[in-house]
Amino acid sequence: MAPKTEESQEDAQLAGLDERITGALVGAAVGDALGGPVEGYTPEQILERHAGRVHGIVGPWNGDAWRTARPIAPYHKGDGHVTDDTLMTHALVRVYAQVRDHLDAYAVADHLVPDLMTNPRWIPELEAEALPLQRIFLAEKWLVARIHYGHIDPREAGVGNIVNCGAAMYMAPVGLVNAANPAGAYAEALELAGAHQSSYGREAAAVFAAAVAAACAPDATPDSVIGTCLSLAKDGTRAAIEAVCEVASGYTDFESALRPLREAVTPYDTVGPDYRSPSLGARRPSRLHAIEELPVALGMLVVSGGNFRHAVLGSVNYGRDCDSIATMAGALAGALGSEVPTDWSKTVAEASRLDLWEPARTLTEVTREIFERDVHQRRSHERAFARLRSAGCSD
Repeated sequence: MAPKTEESQEDAQLAGLDERITGALVGAAVGDALGGPVEGYTPEQILERHAGRVHGIVGPWNGDAWRTARPIAPYHKGDGHVTDDTLMTHALVRVYAQVRDHLDAYAVADHLVPDLMTNPRWIPELEAEALPLQRIFLAEKWLVARIHYGHIDPREAGVGNIVNCGAAMYMAPVGLVNAANPAGAYAEALELAGAHQSSYGREAAAVFAAAVAAACAPDATPDSVIGTCLSLAKDGTRAAIEAVCEVASGYTDFESALRPLREAVTPYDTVGPDYRSPSLGARRPSRLHAIEELPVALGMLVVSGGNFRHAVLGSVNYGRDCDSIATMAGALAGALGSEVPTDWSKTVAEASRLDLWEPARTLTEVTREIFERDVHQRRSHERAFARLRSAGCSD
């Protein structure tokens, strides 16, 4: 076999980037769709409702009564429909496509908020075309209320919002744009998420973006991703990740890990044992606490050894906010290179009436442009610094 030329090696690296971005974004959407119909329930309730564990795409919890059954109505969760996690992720990809550079809180104000307010799109759970604003949760509507109507400085708009996974759940694109640069992803997501969240919600967004960036690195493993998260995370978020992943390292199947992972994250989770009836201190700012979703997603990544199917199914059967947990686990496993089952991705794309691969193609193109600009700026800085250093030495 002829040795690879420099050009062919570069092509192989670009193909690797394509695959990782596609795996992460498609994987996130598939995880979201699988977790949607069992969101808010316990592992025991899921087991009883489905006469066993969920092993793929399932229908609505309340069957044909989904339109009126509380507390889910009027959303058609299940049957392969993505939720607001994917809608927000794709919206952020569109912002990158417009700006074609690194993002900050002002990009949220100038591009993301108008996109949510003015561009009708197909909303799978509503089975209708509507503004994304009409589907997203109140914690995401906060973006519009504070920035558009309240004229708040975008860098401070997240202050006062409930502290949840709302910002973290759609930060995978930030990690992908900063592929193999976790510190850069952390900093960009922290700035971006300031428009949406504060406290440990904002921190989780930054750490999740860093985790995705770390998963894109050559030879990345679940352990290397966790190590990166622990090197960057602060306060309760770091403590929760460490506690959950330490427990997760003792398991290789999600069934036996479900209860231990919940017990490990409980001291840091503010919501409490009943997900639908949060405790008095739920989702309030704190340096001692963390969102539940990110540590559990990382824990499932460890339990599964990075296998997409096992990481996502573990996240889905965990219950509680399992669509967001599975979104994060799916993005991480996909970024690591674990194959997203074709039957799942095809069904989700058809059921949701979404091209799951188009956002990945767009973000790959934008990521290449941003990287080339970053390299040019870095080399300009190197030259300028070298001249300064030389001038200093001559003195």
